[in-house]
Formats: sequence, C-alpha cells, structure tokens
Amino acid sequence: MADLGGTISVVTGGGRGIGREIALHQARAGAKIAVLARTKSEIDETAAMITAEGGTARAYPVDLVNRTAVEAVFAKIGADLGPVDLLVNNHGAFRAFGPIWECDPDIWWQDVEINLRGVFHTCRTAAPDMLSRGSGRIVNLVGGGTGTSFPHGSGYASSKAGIMRFTESLNDTTANGGVRAFAVDPGLVRTSMTELQLNTEAGQTYLPDVKQLFDDNINVPPSNAAVLIADIARGRFDRLAGRMLRGADDRDALERAMDDIVDSDSRALRITGVD
Repeated sequence: MADLGGTISVVTGGGRGIGREIALHQARAGAKIAVLARTKSEIDETAAMITAEGGTARAYPVDLVNRTAVEAVFAKIGADLGPVDLLVNNHGAFRAFGPIWECDPDIWWQDVEINLRGVFHTCRTAAPDMLSRGSGRIVNLVGGGTGTSFPHGSGYASSKAGIMRFTESLNDTTANGGVRAFAVDPGLVRTSMTELQLNTEAGQTYLPDVKQLFDDNINVPPSNAAVLIADIARGRFDRLAGRMLRGADDRDALERAMDDIVDSDSRALRITGVD
C-alpha cells in the first residue's frame, strides 16, 4: 500500500537493526528514503535492498556528531531527493556499562554525545526548512532509562531522558508552525547493541537482566516500531506530538486513548508532588 508516496524520509542509524526495518517499511509504503549512518557498507546494503524491491533510496555516510557534516548531508539530500518531510532519529550508542567509576569516561561521554548531540544536529538542520513549508514530522527514538533509573547504564539513560525532554521542547517550539515531534520507545529488540550487552564481560556483569529477558522471550520485533512510525508519518497520532509512543503499544487502543493521554498529561517527563 503506497500511502507514503511523495514523502521524503531521513532515517539515521539505518544500516541495520531497527533503523533498517524502519527504512524498508517506509519505502514499501512509497516513501523515498535517505539512509544515514557512519558505516557506508551497511547503509549501502539497506539502500540496495530498497531499490531491489522497486523503491527509492540513497545512502549518506555521516558522523552525526559533526554539525557541519550533518548540514552538508541534509543539503545533498534536498538536492537529490527533495525537501525532507519526515526525520527519524534512530541512531544510538550504548557501550558504557557499570557504575560510573568503572566506566571509561570517554566512552560514557561518547554514548551521550552520539545519542543526544546527534539528535540535536539533525533536528536543528531539518526543522527550519520544515517550518518554512508549514509541515513536517520528527521522530526521536528513546529507550531504557528514559523515565526510570538505570544504574549501570547511566550514560545511555541520561542521553535518552535528554532526548525525551528535547523532543517535548522541540515540539512546543514548532507545533504551531505545523512541525510535530514525537518520541518512540521501540522496546527491547535484539540488535547489535543488545548483543554487545549479552556477549561482553561488562555487559554480563552489570546487565544480566537483558539475557534473562531474552530467555523469557521478551523480544519486541523491530517491525513494531516501523509500523508505528509509519502511522506517525501518516498523521494518525498527531494529537500525541511531544509525547512518547511505544513499539509495544496496541495502535488501535492507543488511538482510542489519545484524549485521555492528553487530558492526564501522561507519556511525558513530569515531576509530580512538587509545588
């Protein structure tokens, strides 16, 4: 069903895992896809998979921490494919496991910088053009530690909580101009990131719950997030802009609950009980 025809979509971290699934799903619905990541071979493969199915995709290797590189890539996407309608920030890093005094401080900071600064750079670059056209949607992926403590994943958690608040702030800045921002938690998906947690000494020591969850068959398919984000692109959940949606959500139930979610001001970062 080609109901995203005419949509130009940017998917970061699109070379594998959840990002590849997001890119493939949107392309099958008719969107033209710009696939971004640092590893050229992986995004080339995603783009080739899309074109083999008759879709349109181009691969753009980029370091999202590099602001000028991001600006240059978005300019090239605009020239190659057209103005961006949908930005999906799926990229992420999580390599610092353990109490903060056990973590390599440079790796801890790299997790934060890649996750949060990368999102800032892409949104800062894409939003003004969207606002000039009066339309656009931005989806930022969050995850473990966004709304709860994550003692042995403090860098990742801090970055994801930061992305959540950034998404709320961005949406409150741009919604009146027709540009809406959403946070999406894909759930626990078996990816190269979780494999690192499963197969390294630090991961096994400090994050043993991950293995237990997979042993208990808690493994959300990446297609859940892909389908949800496609519905966001269609405008189905515009009323929930600035809030967090989850890959595990029943989308029909979520749609029915939208008024209650907004009225109760849930699916957002809030401190209660403080005057």
